[in-house]
Amino acid sequence: MKLSLAANISKLRKEHSMTQEQLAEALGVTFASVSKWERGVSQTKGY
Repeated sequence: MKLSLAANISKLRKEHSMTQEQLAEALGVTFASVSKWERGVSQTKGY
C-alpha cells in the first residue's frame, strides 16, 4: 500500500519523535506549512 505525501510526512515525523514545530524549524519553514502538508491541504511542487 502506497502512502500519500501527507501520511508519509506525518509517519516519518512521529518515527523521529518530532513535533510539527521541531520539523518546521529543522526545515526552515513555518509550523503552519508542516500542518498543511500533513493535512494534505498544501503540497510542495516538484521542479
